[in-house]
Amino acid sequence: MPFVPEIFSGIDFCCMFHSIISKTNPPNYLSSDNDPLFRFSRWLANLRILEIQEIKTVPYTPISHPLVERLIGTIRRELLDQTFFWNANDLQKKLIAFQTYYNEQRAHMGINEVTPRQMGGVNQNCVAKIDSYCWKSHCRGLF
Repeated sequence: MPFVPEIFSGIDFCCMFHSIISKTNPPNYLSSDNDPLFRFSRWLANLRILEIQEIKTVPYTPISHPLVERLIGTIRRELLDQTFFWNANDLQKKLIAFQTYYNEQRAHMGINEVTPRQMGGVNQNCVAKIDSYCWKSHCRGLF
């Protein structure tokens, strides 16, 4: 989406970023493209103060960050294309629920059918009890 100064300014972008990271620890790295919005002086100052290293994509190459592109596609296909949301708060709650599901419950074929949480060394008690089993709903019944 091209930068439209009348709709979305650098100040709006910085405020939105601060509201997102205020609820979690800031990341060490941040991937961004070459949009003029990411050259805004206040944005660059925020990254410097928070000690976040910005990794730029290669211009005109949307596949230069394949892991990010894959994650965005997964979120779109598995959540956003199938879910309605009323406002930004509702969307944020659903994205957080999907994040928990994606990292803790969803088995990933690329990492030998384990979850990212297990791959990171956090061991979960995943022993299935054959005598007691049932379907477990995730993301408000979407999964």
